[in-house]
This record gives sequence, structure tokens and C-alpha cells, in this order.
Amino acid sequence: MTPTPPFPELVTLVEERSATLRAAAAGAPDMGVKVPGCPDWTLRDLVAHLGEVQRFWALVVTEADPSGPPPRDRHGSTFPQSDLLEWFGESTRMLSAALLAAGPDAPCWAWWPAEAATYTAGSVARHQVQEAAVHAYDALEALGKPEPLPAAVAVDGVSEFLSTCLGSLGVWPHRPARVQYQAVEGPSWTVDLSPAGATADPAASGDPVTRIQGTASDLILLLNRRLPLDAVRIDGDREVATQLREWSRIS
Repeated sequence: MTPTPPFPELVTLVEERSATLRAAAAGAPDMGVKVPGCPDWTLRDLVAHLGEVQRFWALVVTEADPSGPPPRDRHGSTFPQSDLLEWFGESTRMLSAALLAAGPDAPCWAWWPAEAATYTAGSVARHQVQEAAVHAYDALEALGKPEPLPAAVAVDGVSEFLSTCLGSLGVWPHRPARVQYQAVEGPSWTVDLSPAGATADPAASGDPVTRIQGTASDLILLLNRRLPLDAVRIDGDREVATQLREWSRIS
């Protein structure tokens, strides 16, 4: 796996990707435009969703209780009550402030299993980079102006998705397989799929049955189901790539 960016950089990336989404929405002629990556949502829905997500995780980090999520009566109002973009900007500021106040090692609850990632503010920050980055891409795509994710975001995104997201899915329902993701920028990642689930960066050696190659941005967008399989190069057993795509319907 590639090294995770330092915690302050993760917080900055959350802010930057959120600002990209906000700017896209501010320039939209119609906030009712449909979002291809989230077909049931409008651009307005997308902004409201990410704002709610950021306010929720700001509370989770502040509560610092790894035993469970905050009870509903602690959530307060997470729905925009004022200007949507001002409210969204405040949502990002709340999350950023909570993360910086807590620090990377502060304990908190998270939805993933302990073997997939730590229950810390650092892991929350890392995942929230990806949440903001993919939804910023969604907003730009809705305006017909999709842009690749920044390389630093995309490279860590592949690593985070394979370990945290795939690692949370449980039993792989097909025959065991080893898959390698290769970014044209240089990094590569290997994941084993078995009855034990998905194991990123496995200790055992062996050749992959499927290799998936593309830019880091294309790979993370593929993993998040924003791009089709035809957008990347697939060598070896293509059926495994198809099965993996169907199995990972989590975004």
C-alpha cells in the first residue's frame, strides 16, 4: 500500500475538494440538474448530502466515543436551514475544526470493522477526503465538465478503498482471486479475494489473475462506480473484474 498523506494534509484536502464542489454548484445555471454518478439526486441533493455527512462526522469526532455512533438526539439539525452553499461551507468548516482539534490519534466511532481501518479521527479524515473528492467529481460531471481527481487524492483513494471499503464487505462470494491495480503514475496495489473477504496488500506471494490499469484517478472512479470497466485496461480474467464491480456496490 502507498503511504497515507500526513493528517494536516488530509484535512486540507477535505477543504480543497469541498471547495471545488461548492464552486461548481455556485456556477451551476440550475441546481436541479441531475447527477450522473448518483442518478436519483439533483445537484442540490448532492450538496445537501455532503453537508449532512460532514456535520455528522464532525459530531462523531468531537464525541470521541468509539463504542458507537452519537444518538439521534445529539445530532441536532443536519438539514440546510439557510442558503445552501453558505450552509455547506459551514459544514466543511465544522468538520475541519473538529478534526484539527482532535488530532489524528483521537478515538472515535466508525462504520468499518477494526481490521479494515483504525477507529480514529485520522481514519475519518482519510475517508472524508474521498467522500468530498468523488462528490466534487460528481458535481463537475453534472455540469458536463468532469475533471480527474488530483493525483495525491486518487493514489491514496485507491489504497483506502481497497483496505477500508472492500475490507468491510465480508465474504467474497466467488472463487478466490488475486487482483492487481496498476496506476500509470507508478503505484500498484494487490488485493486477495477469498471466503475471508478482501485482503489488501497480502503477505503471500503470487501472480494476479486480473490486472487493472489506468490513471490513479480512473482507478478510484472505477472503484466508486463512476466509470465503466471499458475506461481502463483489463488483462487476464475479465470476469473477476466484473464480479468485483458488482460486489462492491457500496457508494
